[in-house]
Amino acid sequence: MPSCSDPTRRKLILTALATGACIASSRSAAAADEDQPGSDERPQKGDVLVFSEKDHAGEVIEPQDLKLGGPPVRAWPKDPKTSVVRKGSRLNEVVVVRLDPAELDEETRPRSADGIVAYSAICSHAGCPITAWVKGATGDKDVLKCVCHNSEFDPRHSAQVVFGPAPRRQAALPLAMADGSLTVAATFVGKVGQQAG
Repeated sequence: MPSCSDPTRRKLILTALATGACIASSRSAAAADEDQPGSDERPQKGDVLVFSEKDHAGEVIEPQDLKLGGPPVRAWPKDPKTSVVRKGSRLNEVVVVRLDPAELDEETRPRSADGIVAYSAICSHAGCPITAWVKGATGDKDVLKCVCHNSEFDPRHSAQVVFGPAPRRQAALPLAMADGSLTVAATFVGKVGQQAG
């Protein structure tokens, strides 16, 4: 029967305790991150945008990170003063895409930063996430698509509905360039999220 002084058993116990402590601290850090004051506030003027997924999650999005013509990237706004990422509400997530400024209509161009536009990532129909960048059902340009109910939105024309049951366009998040970086220029234009009732 192994004793408590058995080095192998002691090493296993210490490893298990260290692993448990590590898991607990990472869970509490993640929970604390989501509970930070301001994390559920809507995007504010001056916020920067950070990647919301994959390997670059949390990193600031630079204009050169966005390929002309898409695909879009998903992003959260981040307060540059407090470093709080506003991911406490799913309504704060946006899709960001770089387009040719000459393709943007007169309403969209002033809300863009050198052709880069941002729209709510939550569909205006049933609140599903916008997840696709595909050739539109009614045209030859790529559009934002909610695959839940097949609503399509043209980012070149203020994310107007071009196909599907969505009742209205996606809310736009105006952008600007400040010292070569992408920033939020104003709060959302339009209602974020699904239709009422």
